[in-house]
Amino acid sequence: MNTVALAVTDGMLHLELAMAYEVFDSAPAGIAGPWYSVVVCGPSPVRAGRFLLEPDHGLDHLPHVDTVIVPGWADIDQEPPADLVDAVRAAHEAGVRVVSLCTGAFVLAAAGLLDGLRATTHWAHTQVLAARYPQVEVDPDVLYVDNGSVLTSAGKAAAMDLCLHLVRLDHGSSIANTLARRLVVPPHRDGGQAQFVTTPVPSPGNHPLAGLLPWVLERLDQPLTVEDLAREARMSSRNLGRHFRSVTGTTPLQWLLTQRIRHAQELLETTDDTIDTIATATGMGTATTLRRHFNRTVGVPPDTYRRTFRSRNRYGLNDRTREYSRLC
Repeated sequence: MNTVALAVTDGMLHLELAMAYEVFDSAPAGIAGPWYSVVVCGPSPVRAGRFLLEPDHGLDHLPHVDTVIVPGWADIDQEPPADLVDAVRAAHEAGVRVVSLCTGAFVLAAAGLLDGLRATTHWAHTQVLAARYPQVEVDPDVLYVDNGSVLTSAGKAAAMDLCLHLVRLDHGSSIANTLARRLVVPPHRDGGQAQFVTTPVPSPGNHPLAGLLPWVLERLDQPLTVEDLAREARMSSRNLGRHFRSVTGTTPLQWLLTQRIRHAQELLETTDDTIDTIATATGMGTATTLRRHFNRTVGVPPDTYRRTFRSRNRYGLNDRTREYSRLC
């Protein structure tokens, strides 16, 4: 029997903790053979949000299980407890499979388990993870990363994606699909977390592009060039590029493409316009061009994105189906 330890300490996020417990603690109907044995390891007692936990074992028990799961860490600006980091590192050195959910990746990174590896976390914190641990190859687009003995997931619901992936590895696709049906979730989601990431326009302010950016957004349907933007900003193309790097962190053309994709997302969510019409409205020209750039940027085709995030106004529900900025 695969023993799964939930490594907990004060400051853990309870949603990811509850997801992991739900997946691994109760076997789906009809399974032949042993399921998982779940234990909670941590100092006693542990507070996760409004919930108080009584662990089964201390953190020193982690090297004696088969899989350690580190739930999300609530405050990424605070260093995770040294005893948790040391215990996770000891478990890995003992050959235990170590898994992080959401910002639990910061614990794994602090333990050195992600050095030289590809990893992910909630999209809102990937830049912080990459800056704090430059030896980690942070992928902001995927739902989870499987490095064999070390696995990381993106934020919130992506924890469920990784937990189901573990069940698929240990028990096969059929059992994972059965479990997904019981949980009323898809056994596998298309694309990655790139489709959930907001791409806000820089706030109006006293910078050289303050007047240019709104001008561009009003003309996304037009075939704008860097020269057009430089002319409107009354500066050279080289000077424009330098200011774009400073204000937006990217080049003028990449920023323009990002805003076209962002506008396409809004139209896919809120209108019944055809892909050709949206391609014209966003300055992409043709449906083929829109599909190519959209798929590469967002991770799924426009039609798949529309089915996932379609506005539900006609049913009297929410005007928008996503409020990404509230995910953090």
